Amino acid sequence: MSGRRVRVVLADDQALVRGGLRAILDAEDDIEVVAEADDGGAAARAAAAERADVVLMDVQMPGVDGLEGTRRVIASRPGCRVLVLTTFDLDEYVFAALRAGASGFLLKTSDPAELAAAVRACHSGEWLFAPTVTRRLVEAYVSRPPGGAGIPPVMRSLTDRELDVLRAIARGLSNAEIATELYLGEATVRTHVTRILAKLGLRDRVQAVVLAYETGLVAPGP
Repeated sequence: MSGRRVRVVLADDQALVRGGLRAILDAEDDIEVVAEADDGGAAARAAAAERADVVLMDVQMPGVDGLEGTRRVIASRPGCRVLVLTTFDLDEYVFAALRAGASGFLLKTSDPAELAAAVRACHSGEWLFAPTVTRRLVEAYVSRPPGGAGIPPVMRSLTDRELDVLRAIARGLSNAEIATELYLGEATVRTHVTRILAKLGLRDRVQAVVLAYETGLVAPGP
């Protein structure tokens, strides 16, 4: 990571929650909270004005909720990543946020020590939530086409090795785990991931997971 601190906007309608998040993040040398917002519209405006790198976005807020707020952040500040704050009983909203362009989610029940790590992971584009939870979300809310033989047309620009890497990403494996499974170096895996995202026009690994399930490249199941 460069010497510049990660610039964060906090979006939650409860001032007490924002204060708690700020207290945790302000203690980190490499993270700076640059603004707070009480709805998604204000978060998008703040992200653009403050050149934010990451927005911590609550889902349920009065006015502009976190789903619309995510869309507005991506539109007004394309390089910014949205990390959705949620609880287990809001999975449906979380998946909608992922489809709107969010890069992942953090459970409100998470240990405070995980918050800074999640912000860094979101900023860097690394995997930032449990693979089992990712699969559960995708399997529950992606409407997959009927299974069929062959590679989905949208995937035909990928090489066989890139398809292997994409299947592993969809299973929730980290770069290190993919490297071990496919007998590759981590640097090679990172190169494959970069090429996959570029060829498919995707923002990050989360969108790659969604596309892999939506197209039927990967089927739900163990």
